[in-house]
Amino acid sequence: MDPTLDRADALFDVGRYEQAAALAARHLATDPQDAAALVLLARCRHRMGREQEAFESVEAALLAEPDSLPAWLMRTHVLLALKQYEEAELSARYAVELAPQYWGSHYALGTVLDRSVRVERRREAYEAARTAVSLGPEESDAHFLVGLTAQRTGNHRVARQAYETALRLDPQSSEAHNNLSLLHLRRRWFRPGSWTKAAEGFVESAALDMNDRQARYNLETMAWGTAAGARWVALAGFLAAGLGSAPLRSGGSGGDALVPYLIGAVVLVGGWAGWAVWITRRVPPRLRRPLLLVARNCRPVLAMATAVALLGLHSAVSLAMVTVDASVVGALGYPLFWIVIITYWVSRSALQRRAPGPERGR
Repeated sequence: MDPTLDRADALFDVGRYEQAAALAARHLATDPQDAAALVLLARCRHRMGREQEAFESVEAALLAEPDSLPAWLMRTHVLLALKQYEEAELSARYAVELAPQYWGSHYALGTVLDRSVRVERRREAYEAARTAVSLGPEESDAHFLVGLTAQRTGNHRVARQAYETALRLDPQSSEAHNNLSLLHLRRRWFRPGSWTKAAEGFVESAALDMNDRQARYNLETMAWGTAAGARWVALAGFLAAGLGSAPLRSGGSGGDALVPYLIGAVVLVGGWAGWAVWITRRVPPRLRRPLLLVARNCRPVLAMATAVALLGLHSAVSLAMVTVDASVVGALGYPLFWIVIITYWVSRSALQRRAPGPERGR
């Protein structure tokens, strides 16, 4: 290979796509029919999001070398990015014809078929992924595709094993960390520690790929879920504070007024103390900072947390200041009560709108 293309390849491998594209273009100025250089230029443009230009480059590569396997595989991925699924499938199937014993051909076909909404196509995608693994057992991407296609069809045990194998082969795979964490999250009600494992995986995924919007969104969802879960404590505390302090506010005295007050105080303090202990155990110290950083920059999380905190604060103050007139307490408390309920649905809808579009591995 030309030394210029060697340098371009090296730059591509470290993520310096613009410089790699510039070197590939420089080489093509002297040899415009070099299919390898055209494919490399297409790969660079694909990574930079310039899909139409990437398509033009890969088409030029195929004109120069019609049976170039790298060109057909690259054409498949570019067409996927352009959402031309039928053409992408035709390209992938031709790549399988060209190289039936190469794992990457079956991987490309499985990736295309996985995008289909038809169940039978997704099953075919799973079989293509299994073929890719049999031909390339040390390829992390092949195992990841088995996990993805198995997850799509509801076979979570196989998916989990495939993701774990992918991470053993490539511990830096942000997609495998993310998708394995999604499986842990599904089991959070049945397996102790699954929620924590899921959060750790999402944090790892986001750290490995700073542009991974899916992992960040998953962390936002977990942070919002934590704040939303506290609404039950806040609502129960509001009712306990209101009912417990009512006899004293109405002028009652003695045990008939004091016992309800003490019960209300125990429910309020015990509820928040229990929630704090539960959260402390569920979210270990290493995860608190990432979740707080995500929450700080996510308006739905901030809105939910603020509404819950205000209602909790109101309950504590109303219980402590039993001399304040009940009408004043109610004038502040009942709007906060309904704000928590309304904020839950509004913030949930806003969070769902932040979800990134479907990408590879998500």
